[in-house]
Amino acid sequence: MATMELTRVLRFAAAHRLMNPALSPADNAQLYGACARDHGHNYALEATVRGPVNADGMVIDLAVLERAMRTVIDLVDHRDLTRDVPPLAGVITTGENLTATFYRMIDRVLPPGRLVRVAVVETENNRFECEEAGEAS
Repeated sequence: MATMELTRVLRFAAAHRLMNPALSPADNAQLYGACARDHGHNYALEATVRGPVNADGMVIDLAVLERAMRTVIDLVDHRDLTRDVPPLAGVITTGENLTATFYRMIDRVLPPGRLVRVAVVETENNRFECEEAGEAS
């Protein structure tokens, strides 16, 4: 039986600020530029699962995948990622860190071994992907 991949995309809007608490405001501004100030994005969250097509003709029930992704969306949509999202407490909210965190959150909810990739699209020019090993790329 063929192995297939399925990717679901959900969107959310959120604010954040790139700030390393170990650095001074001036050093944060030097490192992160304009992103050291409060700002926001309209993000896309993508989750890809892989597996055989089951007897019902699906890799996974889309409702199951969407419920897993909603564990992230319900926490982050129209929130300040830096201040309002408990799983991101103490995390510098770079695209890399968001993607790795969201991967772990979604992976915990899905059947073991099904999630292969999570991507966060921050802007038309910035896309972050985290794959099976849980490492951002």
